[in-house]
Amino acid sequence: MGQFIDLKSADGFTFPAYVAQPTGTPKGGLVVLQEIFGVNSHIRSVADGYAADGYFVVAPSTFHRVQSGVDMGYSEADMGEGFRLKTAVEALPEPGVMPDIQAAIDHAEQAGKVGIVGYCWGGLLTWRAACRLKGLSAAVPYYGGGMTGEGEASRQPTVPVMAHFGDQDHWIPLDTVEAFKKAQPGVTVYIYNANHGFNCDQRGSYDEAAARQARERTLAFLAEHVNRP
Repeated sequence: MGQFIDLKSADGFTFPAYVAQPTGTPKGGLVVLQEIFGVNSHIRSVADGYAADGYFVVAPSTFHRVQSGVDMGYSEADMGEGFRLKTAVEALPEPGVMPDIQAAIDHAEQAGKVGIVGYCWGGLLTWRAACRLKGLSAAVPYYGGGMTGEGEASRQPTVPVMAHFGDQDHWIPLDTVEAFKKAQPGVTVYIYNANHGFNCDQRGSYDEAAARQARERTLAFLAEHVNRP
């Protein structure tokens, strides 16, 4: 089990992050970026899971600049509130929430090389981090809403990227995923017979087989690019 700590961004903003530590020497650091539901029980369990696999994990609250203490479930009401908060963060003046993600990366660097994994909106932020932030060695966005759009797909990552999508995801049309693949030939893209949110075992769209395969691929990718020699 991890615990919340406070981190400080370059602009002086203080925000909470959930930190989960492995037993023994870490293989490396890992930043985990939330969906639109906050650093909730699912994201904390994801962080704990990667810590059990040997990583020093930091999961920052990327909503804290617009609302503190966000910890929601997956009801329709939660979905609406999550979209509202995401919209508010996206509307922040540049660089928005990116300094908070940078602070999480910087904190994770104490464990060695750092990777970043994000889900849903966190997948989009993971893609942006791979293109804009420093100190990363690998990035893995899961069904990053918006990252296959023309503006985002034209960004250039500075680290190896592996992206996971579902072919039944009505939020991310498959034709935009195919266009992203063509625009980003250096990115490893996997498409699963699954829906949006297939990794989350608290959602109706959870797909155990897809989640397991994506996680195995993610761990192998992190082992290649992040793990200590």
